Amino acid sequence: MAEQLTFSNTNRERIQAVENTFRRTGKSLLRPDRILVGEGCLLKLCRHGPKPKVFFLFNDILVYGSIMVPGHWNNKKKTIPLDEVEVEDMQDETMANQWLIRTPRKSFYVAAASPDEKQAWMEHIEQYKALLQQHKGRPTDSTARMSFAAPWIPNMASAICMRCSDLFTIAHRRHHCRMCGYIVCGACSKDRALLLNISSRPVRVCRHCVVYLQGQDDRVPRNKKQKRVKRKDMKKRSSVEDTTTLPQHECSSEEEDSEYQVPTKWFSGAQQENHSEYCNLRPEHRTRPLMTL
Repeated sequence: MAEQLTFSNTNRERIQAVENTFRRTGKSLLRPDRILVGEGCLLKLCRHGPKPKVFFLFNDILVYGSIMVPGHWNNKKKTIPLDEVEVEDMQDETMANQWLIRTPRKSFYVAAASPDEKQAWMEHIEQYKALLQQHKGRPTDSTARMSFAAPWIPNMASAICMRCSDLFTIAHRRHHCRMCGYIVCGACSKDRALLLNISSRPVRVCRHCVVYLQGQDDRVPRNKKQKRVKRKDMKKRSSVEDTTTLPQHECSSEEEDSEYQVPTKWFSGAQQENHSEYCNLRPEHRTRPLMTL
């Protein structure tokens, strides 16, 4: 009984510490049945390239946000129900040790500092997702029937529109189709469609996805006039594709990259058998991908 009381108090203090780093923004993280599993810094592939984000794994939700003051202040808290998360192993292409986190509203790539940390994150997420679904009486493959959002391709991955091949400039800006995640120009993404898993309002979709959706249902108005996309001469287009060098995804500085690569320190927990180990929310641990205590 004493050990369980200590466990409960420690867990509450740690969840409160996580909430305090977000300055109490949004819905409270404290719940009687919520357990903090681990925390750490992962690289998240954003629209403008990889950025370090702080991640907190609980037994029922996954929380992440932007790092403002490492170990003390985080911002833009995002909360994802764990039973809506699907993880997929990926080969090292854009980032080393990367994998894909799929959710109905948003999907994105993340990367750990080492293969072991990547494996640990994926295993922890899958383990607690399975326990949560079991607790709710749901089949373990219930997410297979969900509609997941497509991950956005980063801006740096293409210098041309991925639909019409027009070269992007300061005036000819990049946009993202919410359905396929492709980088497209404004002329190729003038339409809006209702994708309920992403938003209750119509969102930007490319002309290719418009054709597909119009063949499926009425989420896109059929009588909306499509503006014809201006095509470049085939020789000019191929010349642009051949001569344009696409930049690689890199961290913003060597200092940031070296800080992110700090090895993880793992801790053994002896509080109880049926609960997760805990993270250690100390400033010196802020760059380690997964902390448990």
